[in-house]
This record gives sequence, C-alpha cells and structure tokens, in this order.
Amino acid sequence: MSDPEKRKPVSDEDADLFFRLFNEIGIIDQLASSAFERALPHGLTLAQFTVLNHCVRLGDNRTPAQLARAFQVTRGTLTSTLGRLEAKLFIRIEADGNDGRSKRVFLTRQGRAAREDAIRAARPHLDRVASAVGREGVLAIMPELQRLRAWLDQNRDM
Repeated sequence: MSDPEKRKPVSDEDADLFFRLFNEIGIIDQLASSAFERALPHGLTLAQFTVLNHCVRLGDNRTPAQLARAFQVTRGTLTSTLGRLEAKLFIRIEADGNDGRSKRVFLTRQGRAAREDAIRAARPHLDRVASAVGREGVLAIMPELQRLRAWLDQNRDM
C-alpha cells in the first residue's frame, strides 16, 4: 500500500467504497467475535483469549504497557484482564529484573492449554464457515486482508 501522504484524496464514490469495506469488516468482526466468545471454555472472555493467543503467537515476557499498546486499550483495562488471567493461573506476572517498577507477563502451561482448548471449542464454528465460504474463497481474500492489516498496523496513528 502506498504512503497516504503521496495519495490524492479519493473520490466520493471511492470513499463510499472504502467505508463499506470497513463496515463489512466491522460487522464480520462483531458476528465472528460473538460466536467465538460463546464457545470459549474456562470462563474466558474474548479479551482474555486474545491475550493468551498473542502470547502464543508472538511470545510472552512483555510488559503490561507493551500489551496495552498492542491491543490499543488502556493500561487499566489490560490490568483488569491480566488480573483475571492470573487468577485462573493462565499467566504469571513477575517483577522485571531490569526495572523494579515494571512487571513482565508470562504464559503458563495451563494458559497455553486453555488457548488450545478455546481453538478446539471453536472448531464447530470453523467447520460451518468452511462449508459456507470454502477454502478457495478464503485463500482468495486472505492476501489482501493480510496486506490491509499490515498497513493498518504500521499506520496506527493515522
């Protein structure tokens, strides 16, 4: 995707097109998130699963501030989520060895297992989506969605 500073303003028609794109993505996110959250085991919320999933995908040993920035939530919101995960023994929070004022978040074995349980619990939903959309449909749209996500991630402050 090109640098937004080098682009001319889009036409009204294109602005409507891009609005509709993000509107569709938002609706899909809402519907998929609601279905997924209903299936989550262990009393997990979507926010809690997201933290576990982030730690599995990108590694743990992050500060709460780093995680809050990654999820674009306040530190207070993230602290609440982390507290609930710690109470479930899915993460442990330790003092930072280099900075005594800071803390570090680590995924536990139970947290990794809870994340895997959640993915297994979502399997019936994934099977239904696969039947409706098909593998080829997903493969066709995935590269553009990944490109859009990467651009948005790099341009969070737009």
